[in-house]
Amino acid sequence: MYGMGFDHSFGLWFIAQWLKPDLMIESGAFKGHSTWVLRQAMPDKPIVSLSPRHPEKYLKKGPAYVDENCTYFAGKEFMDFGNVDWGSVMKKHRIVDLSRVLIFFDDHQNELKRLKQALKAGFKHLVFEDNYDTGTGDHYSFRQICDQFYVRGGGHSCFKDSDEARIRSKRKKFWEKALDIEELCGPGEAWWGVRGQMRDDFNHSNKAISYTQHFQNSRFVESVLDVYWELPPVAGPSLTHQMRYDPARVSIPIVEDGRFGLFQRLGLSTLETSVFNGYTQMITGTLLRKHNTHFSYTCECRAVWKMSKRLEGSCFVSQLALFKKLANDVTETLTNGI
Repeated sequence: MYGMGFDHSFGLWFIAQWLKPDLMIESGAFKGHSTWVLRQAMPDKPIVSLSPRHPEKYLKKGPAYVDENCTYFAGKEFMDFGNVDWGSVMKKHRIVDLSRVLIFFDDHQNELKRLKQALKAGFKHLVFEDNYDTGTGDHYSFRQICDQFYVRGGGHSCFKDSDEARIRSKRKKFWEKALDIEELCGPGEAWWGVRGQMRDDFNHSNKAISYTQHFQNSRFVESVLDVYWELPPVAGPSLTHQMRYDPARVSIPIVEDGRFGLFQRLGLSTLETSVFNGYTQMITGTLLRKHNTHFSYTCECRAVWKMSKRLEGSCFVSQLALFKKLANDVTETLTNGI
């Protein structure tokens, strides 16, 4: 798997199938795996891809994917998402209603920055692939922004003899990405972001922020987002045998632990266990059409369980047959090395 693992591949495919956009835009393509996933979801819709290096460059060294119905801003023609004249792009593709556009970010940039750029351009439906948990990752993420004391399960203590410290110490022994208190907390007991830093640009640009700034960022995000939903893992760790992310920090998986029969019927048991190691709380967000100064937030940033259950009851169950088809498609693709 080049780029996304199976959990996020299915998540992106599912969102594209669900929204059925007239145009799909991706920021960050690498070897073209996400482009391929979008194409499987919407075979006849155009794609716009922004990537510093054109995926075709990777064809010389091994498997990659280049799409015939994709407009590439890549290589010498690369443009950052924030610098594109999106009005001209929409006119070229005859897009009048921006709610018919799906934006996919997998570019390891500050997600608050990308949110503001998308808001300015008038886009509505956004998906962020790497939504890193607090203390991890190479850029400031929504999960980090939403990690606040006023949100259920949010906020942290840097006290080394606290219950949280003891629990973190135990879980670190089992999960590769779990952090203990010393790893979580930076100078001055700064736990927000990554040890008090707002990371950006693949961790090449870091800025120290105060908790007040971090708090204000969360209030801004709440004021412009109508929906925040972290897509759940495809299956529980006892089925996938993944050892990286801590299942206590994520929402309930689609195929829960103990349901091996379903896991097997969907064809998931045929995949290599390594494809399930890339889960980083990918999110889909829906922007309000206007910035609400006095907002009524429809879903707490990290109250993912409530949102997941609602969607599982309506959409996920009815999509399991399609999920099986995707599982078979991805199995074939993995076998071919794409």
